[in-house]
Amino acid sequence: MRRVFGAKKKQEPPPTIQDATDRISKRGDTVDEKINKLDSELARYKEQIKKTRPGPAQEALKARAMRVLKQRRMYEGQRDMLYNQTYNLDQVSFAAEGLKDAQQTMTALKTANKELKGMMKTVKIQDIDSMQDEMMELMDVSTEIQESLGRSYNVPDDIDEEELMGELDALEADMGTESESSVPSYLQPDKEPDLDAELNLPAAPMGHVPGRQNVQAEDELGLPSVPRASLRG
Repeated sequence: MRRVFGAKKKQEPPPTIQDATDRISKRGDTVDEKINKLDSELARYKEQIKKTRPGPAQEALKARAMRVLKQRRMYEGQRDMLYNQTYNLDQVSFAAEGLKDAQQTMTALKTANKELKGMMKTVKIQDIDSMQDEMMELMDVSTEIQESLGRSYNVPDDIDEEELMGELDALEADMGTESESSVPSYLQPDKEPDLDAELNLPAAPMGHVPGRQNVQAEDELGLPSVPRASLRG
């Protein structure tokens, strides 16, 4: 059967936008290379025309340069056409990518909408309100328990204002007595300071001092007294 009718050829998949863009870009690169070669050739002819005197030789160079310039303009037209095709393909590709993004966004939104509906079925406002009420009741019970556990024992609660002021006066008097006892006597008011008792200084020695002989008598100020005989003379 294959020999009579032949085998069915496999159909190649149609080219994508990216395939077409790549193919056109390669053609554009080839055209750019040709234009660059023609530019180099034109520059060489230009230098030769400057160096050649007017005449048949210069006219021949100008004719060659004119032919190369026509080729260059033809390739420039092809390159512009390829650039336009690439631009159109880019626009179509951008639009196609935008549509794909929109489709994905719609699919994601639909999936999220279904999930939200399923979650809302399991969560009801009445259940939330009842749960909040139960939580408030539990918090009140917890507060009562804490207050009951924190209650003091054997503490009289029936203290009136007069009794309170009496206790405060007694405490103030006790504190004043303690503060006076801690202050030295020479700093306490209405009392004569006893410096010797406070400072614990030893008494001054009186009478004969060992190791000192022929010590003259001293007066009240601690100065040696002058004999009376010297005063009379």
